[in-house]
Amino acid sequence: MNRIYKLLFTVPLLLFGCGSNALDENKVIQKIDNLNLDIFSNNGEKIYTVRSPYTIYDVEKNTFDLQKTTINVYKESREKYIINSDHSKLSDNNKIIELNGNVQLKTILQDNEILYANNFSWNIDESQYLLDGDVKFENNLIILISNKASMKSDNIIEFYNPVKYIIKNKDNNNKRYEISSENALYNIDNQSVIFKSKEKKVLSILYL
Repeated sequence: MNRIYKLLFTVPLLLFGCGSNALDENKVIQKIDNLNLDIFSNNGEKIYTVRSPYTIYDVEKNTFDLQKTTINVYKESREKYIINSDHSKLSDNNKIIELNGNVQLKTILQDNEILYANNFSWNIDESQYLLDGDVKFENNLIILISNKASMKSDNIIEFYNPVKYIIKNKDNNNKRYEISSENALYNIDNQSVIFKSKEKKVLSILYL
């Protein structure tokens, strides 16, 4: 079965389809296979899309519980990030997104940049992503590790105390040198790192 369903909420607007198990308005809990969900703002701008092979929709609570989720985030109709996770939940008219289990955020702007975490949350009204639990950012040149991080719409990721910063060798395997600090800011646009420490000095380790 391949039907398209359109549901209208105050904010945002959404459009979703499913490969099977058409929605039955008489059921409180809906099981949806192969969910494809598009979320739009009031002015029709796409905010994000979400795909899942298996989803449970709670009609009364208006929440989606999804397995093996892939979310594509957009800004000004252009794709910005791709986020994958084992589980996710959409609530509050799809304005709040919570992901957990092997969360991976890939940036479209730069190649081979991935942000890992155990948990991820996003309130689309606040335009800020929060990550916690074994947070790690990695690209071809560096690795940043912390327990908590946040990312705003300005493409700056802030890593919170304590932060470990590793610069890779050319072979991308062995560590060249390592820096520890309280906080660190990574700018995705220009690939720069700023370290912040109020009380402790920044610790650097050189690997020969």
